[in-house]
Amino acid sequence: MFVQLGLFLAGLACLIAGAEALVRGASRMALSLGISPLVIGLTVVAFGTSAPEVAVSVGAALDGKPDLAIGNVVGSNIANVLLILGISALIAPLAVSEQIIRQEVPIMIGISALLVALALDGTLGPVEAGILLALAVVYTVFLIVQARRGSARAQEEALHELPETAAWDASPLMQGLLVLGGLGLLVLGADWLVGAATHFARALGVSDLVIGLTIVAVGTSMPEIATSIMAALRGERDIAVGNVVGSNIFNILGCLGAAGLVSTGGLPVPEAARSFDLWVMLAVAFACLPVFLTGREIARWEGVVFLGYYAAYTLYLVLAAQAHAALPAFSSAMLGFVVPLTVLTLAVSLWRHRQRTTIV
Repeated sequence: MFVQLGLFLAGLACLIAGAEALVRGASRMALSLGISPLVIGLTVVAFGTSAPEVAVSVGAALDGKPDLAIGNVVGSNIANVLLILGISALIAPLAVSEQIIRQEVPIMIGISALLVALALDGTLGPVEAGILLALAVVYTVFLIVQARRGSARAQEEALHELPETAAWDASPLMQGLLVLGGLGLLVLGADWLVGAATHFARALGVSDLVIGLTIVAVGTSMPEIATSIMAALRGERDIAVGNVVGSNIFNILGCLGAAGLVSTGGLPVPEAARSFDLWVMLAVAFACLPVFLTGREIARWEGVVFLGYYAAYTLYLVLAAQAHAALPAFSSAMLGFVVPLTVLTLAVSLWRHRQRTTIV
């Protein structure tokens, strides 16, 4: 027990140090290469912080635990938006770039809808997994080409966002070492954290799907959590938001694509995920659009709403796992009051935003 607690604390320390190194190295790299910090967040940072999800999902598929592989990705995508953006917005309201609103969020919604459609038959087959991996390559190449076309403006933007210079991290070699070292610490820290937390959960008799949707999902999202929080604290808001959206896209395309290919006969999708969790993931992706459009930022109150929903989702999973008597009443309260109230609030905010835009 004490060993697991030690691993948990050591993993947390690695996450903090790794996030600091990764954000500093990535932001300086963006400045040196003349690439927008947003593109760095969507590619290098997002793909790098998704490494734990890849390792866990592929490992679970090879070990014959498809529920854990599916739950890890779906749960991570839900946590990325509700938990990570919620915490980051509480630290400082997150400005959302036009590219995120017009391009990345619609792509995230489309990819999430594609996963739901592919999973409805109960299996993510090798051909479907191959399609997801191919889309990951296409999306990455598209972002790189797009970044090169806008390199001049990106250089000016990066110079504006990163006015200060430091001799020790000015060289491309040092920036690369910071990025690689930060990613290494994040992956190591997440592995220790997930291992310890999963040990505690299994001792309590929790199912693989619930472990994947909660403890493992949050644990493998720790790199994204640490990176986005550190980016928010350092004022790198493009990296904070781009990291989350890019990770969600890569989690579906890269993680499930790889897991589906290595799994013999395809990756079975549990009924519980098909009937509830996948739809929650899709709804969360859709919720980003109106939230991002209202003033092109994630305000603190919206961060509170995100965190409240994540707490409610986690509580639902716990009640469902225990078949608790309070589950029907809790579900009715969420569906009959909380969700409609949130939708109404977002609709009013969007309407007020359009009214202000029309007046201007």
